[in-house]
Amino acid sequence: MKEPALSKVMTVLDYLSQDTEARRMYEMRQKALHDEASMLEVAKNMLGKGMDIATISELTGISSDDLEKLKQMH
Repeated sequence: MKEPALSKVMTVLDYLSQDTEARRMYEMRQKALHDEASMLEVAKNMLGKGMDIATISELTGISSDDLEKLKQMH
């Protein structure tokens, strides 16, 4: 397939049509990725409100180094 988005959809469809355990693992991975993205958004908001990095790290579990990088990006 030449269309990247369609190729990805077909790959996911093939994967999901496999056994129940494979589907469950896929869904768990998707949830983890969503949770991680949500936590990064929360951390961005906390940085925007002027919260200190140590507190944000403690509350979110995101490393101080990663928070410093996030802060520099925004």
